[in-house]
Amino acid sequence: MSWHRIAAITIRLLQQFRHDRRTLALLFIAPIVILGLLGYLIRGSASTPAVGIVNQDQGPLGTMVAGALEHSSTISATSISAADGDAKLKDGSLVAYIVIAADFSQKAQLGTIAPEIHLEGSQPGSSGTVLQALQEAIGSLSAGPGTAIHFQPQLYYLYGGPGFDTLDYFGAAFIGLIVFFLVFVITIVSFLRERSQGTLERLMASPLRRGEIVLGYMLGFGALALVQSAEVLVFSLAVLKVHNQGNVLLIFGIEALMAIGAVNLGIFLSMFARTEFQAVQFIPLVIVPQFILSGILFPVSTEPKPLQIVSDLLPLTYAVNGLRDVMVKGADLSWSSLQLDTGVVAGFVLLLIVAGVATLRRRIA
Repeated sequence: MSWHRIAAITIRLLQQFRHDRRTLALLFIAPIVILGLLGYLIRGSASTPAVGIVNQDQGPLGTMVAGALEHSSTISATSISAADGDAKLKDGSLVAYIVIAADFSQKAQLGTIAPEIHLEGSQPGSSGTVLQALQEAIGSLSAGPGTAIHFQPQLYYLYGGPGFDTLDYFGAAFIGLIVFFLVFVITIVSFLRERSQGTLERLMASPLRRGEIVLGYMLGFGALALVQSAEVLVFSLAVLKVHNQGNVLLIFGIEALMAIGAVNLGIFLSMFARTEFQAVQFIPLVIVPQFILSGILFPVSTEPKPLQIVSDLLPLTYAVNGLRDVMVKGADLSWSSLQLDTGVVAGFVLLLIVAGVATLRRRIA
């Protein structure tokens, strides 16, 4: 074994990296950016869900609990009427509302109370925060003189419920993410290979127009992407038994839009890479930020305001919202929120088609 020859190979490899600025940036800048983004998201998030308080009790204990909730640091509580509770849950302005019944003080003096908690239910983390805040408010009663309070909340879910597990809550988002990620990777690498092998240049020299080339590749990759989307959906619903409250065809339609968007994103970005290794480098730059900011892990409403603005520009945010609305809430196309989500994703697809045609002209002509 010759250490001299081994050292020569090592030096040659390091010299190659020294001249590849994109790889160096990926190695040393991308981790800082991603970790900084996660740190800002977690520590700067406004994790105080909006909660309504319906105080029907005229006694001192009900007023005390309502006041404790309104001054809680873990939730943002405001007084509402009972008639507005469900409407505010449906439009997303509240994650829950708590009903303090008219006989609250009387039952509290007997040692057992059962407040009603009406939960929106699509975000399990927010539900846990509401329960914690109410327990702390009830605990302030137990700390005073008299009988200790036995806490037995009555939970009502607008969506979801106690039978939901983690996969039921996150399954819809993961379906969209898996399709988007895999289709993007396959497309960007395959399209780059077409160009590196000279196939794309030969097509450019033919009577075909650039738009026809991009659309032809989009339909070819898109056909495979649709088959993959159907496979992911069937496996999720039939094998994993992910909860679904909505129309299966509507779910597949949103999946299809995301798959076609990923195809066109891969075609567009492949123009800025010379090797397959450079193409894969777009994953931490394009996929990872969308995974972090699209609401898969943390609700967009709890993100810091600057990150919420970025999240509202990401197509995956709207795809995740749409899939969750359909699968968890049973939404259909009559919902204005679902119309917005699908419209934005469709607009993203059209924008990328135009960008792909324009970039093809600049890159190869």
